[in-house]
Amino acid sequence: MLGPRRAMDKEVLVIRLVVMYALMSFLVTPGAWAQSCPASGVAVQILGSGGPRMTGDRASASYVVWIDGRSRILVDAGGGAFLRFGQAGAQVEDLSLIALSHLHPDHVSDLPAIFWGDQIRKAPLAIAGPSGNDTMPAVPAFLRHLFDQKNGAFRVLSGTVGGSLGRGFPLEVTEIDATKGGSVPVLTQSDLAVTAAGIPHGNIPALAYRVRAGSATVVFSTDQTGTDPRFVDFARGADVLVMHMAIAAGATSPLHAPPDVVGRVARDAQVKRLVLSHIGLFDLDAAVADVKRHYAGALTVGADLQCTPLP
Repeated sequence: MLGPRRAMDKEVLVIRLVVMYALMSFLVTPGAWAQSCPASGVAVQILGSGGPRMTGDRASASYVVWIDGRSRILVDAGGGAFLRFGQAGAQVEDLSLIALSHLHPDHVSDLPAIFWGDQIRKAPLAIAGPSGNDTMPAVPAFLRHLFDQKNGAFRVLSGTVGGSLGRGFPLEVTEIDATKGGSVPVLTQSDLAVTAAGIPHGNIPALAYRVRAGSATVVFSTDQTGTDPRFVDFARGADVLVMHMAIAAGATSPLHAPPDVVGRVARDAQVKRLVLSHIGLFDLDAAVADVKRHYAGALTVGADLQCTPLP
């Protein structure tokens, strides 16, 4: 039996442990790898690694390209991207481009929140996205629906395409023909070049993006079936290919490539590293094994806030 002093010491220890674990629950985000990207060089950081549906603690599709410690490109902004953007330490004022792959909600729903959260930027911001069809509006019309100062859903941002967002900066919008599979220039700066290519995603106009920063190259495949050989040419030789794996091994979809096709695309494109993202709720080990049956190169299974430096 413990004496009064030892019993009190034990009680104090238990209380301290409870407090410590409670504090840790606030500091550590479940399912997120709170990695910081390096202050120099080029890196790609996953903001959201989750699939088309609710996937536990994974946010929806979103990525940041860092160059010398600055968040220069945002690719997509699905649900949860606003939170992860802040956790990553990214800044809207540092962006040179927002590149929207397509207009499904799990790729664009947090865009207004990211704009609303900015209090600093005044310079124009380039934003690119796909052309439209009977299913989806083209990106200029999409942005008008959101930010038009008279009829926009988020007119509180006082936005007009090509005009000023009430929070302080104008958008410079580029519409890219998603029916073209070849490389289309999007942005060219002294240290940065971005091109886009239309890719098959059912009846949804969608774009893949290739980013070259210095000698480093990263390709974002977005959602696609992996059936257009022109994408292999578009991604060829990339240092990092971020490819979406939204369905299980053995599954089929008119919108998404199965894991074995993801592996074949990465192999045929001869990329140096494959990063798997947009991961759904399925047997992940079996899906990764299917990828590895075809692709023997460096492989990363994505997680929120994970950072991959480029050589």
